[in-house]
Amino acid sequence: MEEFDLHLVSDATGETVQAVALACLVQFEEKKAREHLWNLVRTERQVDKVIEGIAENPGFVLYTLVNPVMRARLQNACRKIQVPCVSVLQPIMAAFGGFLKLEQLALPGRQYVLDNEYYARISAMDFAMSHDDGQATWNLEEADVVLIGVSRTSKTPTCIYLANRGIKAANIPLILGVDVPEELFELTRPLVVGLTKEINSLVQVRRNRLRMLNETDSSEYADPELVAEELKFAAKLFSGRGWPVIDVTRRSIEESAAAIMQLLSQKSQQEHVS
Repeated sequence: MEEFDLHLVSDATGETVQAVALACLVQFEEKKAREHLWNLVRTERQVDKVIEGIAENPGFVLYTLVNPVMRARLQNACRKIQVPCVSVLQPIMAAFGGFLKLEQLALPGRQYVLDNEYYARISAMDFAMSHDDGQATWNLEEADVVLIGVSRTSKTPTCIYLANRGIKAANIPLILGVDVPEELFELTRPLVVGLTKEINSLVQVRRNRLRMLNETDSSEYADPELVAEELKFAAKLFSGRGWPVIDVTRRSIEESAAAIMQLLSQKSQQEHVS
């Protein structure tokens, strides 16, 4: 696979520019990026260090710098090196400024100020970790959403992703022969969502998991017939309770989370109308 150098430059943590780069790169699977992350770049000296790195490994430059002086310094250097240099935020902020008839504040890292939203994310992350895999069912009513599904349907990573958006998410595994916690059927506030997966995909994921653990493929955990029974049991439970279901087979974690957030939004709108 052909590789190329990708320089991600940010005056904050670099999370935004990394997310944008990832979203774009999935469209070019035949290429592999060698990422160079330059974060907390806020002085001319730091920009110069970034420029030296770009000169040593020329490649595509993607940046989120709100300071116009820093932006110009980086852009001019990239022009001399003859590499593309693209701003992630500037076109959007310029459009907002024109629409709102206001000038941007140009404060680096503004989105990471320790505000109520930040603390909500921390609280949600703590909630997700303490309510992972069926733990602490006694206070599930405090959750915004409860995910339920058989093993390897991406319950935990989806909860963590939602928590990073400030959503309190818990998850409960469905296991044949093990009773579902009664607390789940008594919930009134949280949205309960069932996660499922196509049987062939689920069996393969479980076999890969067994290989990682150096266990035999003959385990019941990846037996197609037993997996089919698990999925049938889960589908019957979801249908009987009227819970919405998301098939995660061809969805990324981000796509599953987006679908759940849409369901939460619909639930909120319905409650507001009623």
